[in-house]
Amino acid sequence: MPEPSPESADSLDSLEKSLEQRRLAQEAKDERKVWYFLGYFLFGIHIVAFVMIYAVRHGH
Repeated sequence: MPEPSPESADSLDSLEKSLEQRRLAQEAKDERKVWYFLGYFLFGIHIVAFVMIYAVRHGH
């Protein structure tokens, strides 16, 4: 098996770094989406709870 040339080793390193940066960027974006989902979910639970409290207090 032939040894990789220095040029191909450099391009391989730069490719790995590029893929790692892309993976980290995607991970940060996914984490942000999870936090937004959690925030909307908790906000929605409170809205439902307030509506239920209103219904119980004003029901006859």
